[in-house]
Amino acid sequence: MTGKGAAAIMCEQEPDIDRKAMAEIVHAILSNGESALFSEFGRQRKLPSGTHLFHRGHAGNTMYVIVSGCIELDFGEDLVVKSLGPNEFFGELGLLIGDHQRTAGARAVQDSIVLELDHDDFQRLVDRDPGLLAYFLRRTIMRVVSNEQVLIRQLRRRNHDLETALDNLYVTTHQLTHTRELVRTDELTGLHNRRGLALYLQDCRAQENSAPQGLLLIDCDQFKQVNDVHGHQAGDRVLQSVANILRSVATEPDVACRLGGDEFCLLLRSADQDSLQHAAEFILSAVHGLIDRAHGVPHVCPVSIGVCLIDPQTDWSEWYARADNALYQAKRLGGNRLHWSRSATATP
Repeated sequence: MTGKGAAAIMCEQEPDIDRKAMAEIVHAILSNGESALFSEFGRQRKLPSGTHLFHRGHAGNTMYVIVSGCIELDFGEDLVVKSLGPNEFFGELGLLIGDHQRTAGARAVQDSIVLELDHDDFQRLVDRDPGLLAYFLRRTIMRVVSNEQVLIRQLRRRNHDLETALDNLYVTTHQLTHTRELVRTDELTGLHNRRGLALYLQDCRAQENSAPQGLLLIDCDQFKQVNDVHGHQAGDRVLQSVANILRSVATEPDVACRLGGDEFCLLLRSADQDSLQHAAEFILSAVHGLIDRAHGVPHVCPVSIGVCLIDPQTDWSEWYARADNALYQAKRLGGNRLHWSRSATATP
C-alpha cells in the first residue's frame, strides 16, 4: 500500500474515532470508577412506578443516578421523551449551579432505585477524587451542550413543521373560501345563483329584523331571438350586461341573483314603494341606454320587471309567486316595462 493510500485511510478513520470519543464523553452512563465513587456518597431512594421526582420548570439542586429501574425525562413542547436506565444519571446541573429550573420532568416508569446527591455531596466527591470528578464534569458539560443542541434542533424542526402546517392551513382555507364562492356564484355573470340566494335567505333568517323588504323579478324580452340570430356568445354578453346593471343597483346588504336562463332577481334589504319604483326605472333606463348605443350585435335586450313589496313573515315561495305574477302582466302588456304586484299597497 502506498503512503498516499495509507494516509487516505487514516483520514477516513479519524472522524469515526472522533465521533466515538465524543459519544463516550457525552454518554450519560457512569464508568465503574464513577459509579463506585458516587455510590459512596449518594443516598438510595426507592421510587414506586409512576412517582415524579420533579416537574419541568420546578427548582432543584439534586443530581440522580439510576441504580435500577427506568426513569423517563419529559421535555414537553412535543419534544422527544428520554428513557434512562441503570448507571445513567440526570439533574447534574443541580450540583454545578445549585438551584435552577428543571428543563424536563422526571418520572419513574417502573419500580426504581436512584442515588440522590446534593451540593454538599459534590464537595465531598471533589475532596475524595478530584481527577475522576474533573473527567466526569468534562463529560457532563459536553453532554449538557449536546442536549441543548439537540433541543434547539428539535425546536427548529417543530417550528418549521408548524410554519408548514400554517401555510397548508392558509392554502386550504383559501381553497375552501374559493370553493364556497364557486358553489354560490353563477359562473357566467358572477351574481349569486339559486344556492347563493338560498344561503342569503338563510343568513337573513338568522339575523333579527334583517329580512328583505322588496323584490324585483327581471326577465329578458326576445332573448331567444338574440341567441338564434346572433349566436350564444351574443346571448351570454346580454346576460352579463343585465347582471352588471343589477350589480350597480344593489347596495351592500342587497343581493342580485341569476335564477336561471334569462331570469334574474334583485332582493332589497331596505326598501319602500318609492325606492323599488326608482330601482326598477333605473334598470329600464340603463337597458335602453345600452340598446341605443348598440350597433349591429346587441349588447343587451329589453327586459320586463315584476315588482312587489314583501312581507318578512312569509317565505321566498310567496314572494316569488307575487313577483312572477306581476312579471307575467308586464310581459302580457308587451314587455319592456315594470309592473307592480296587485298585493302592493298602491299602484304607481
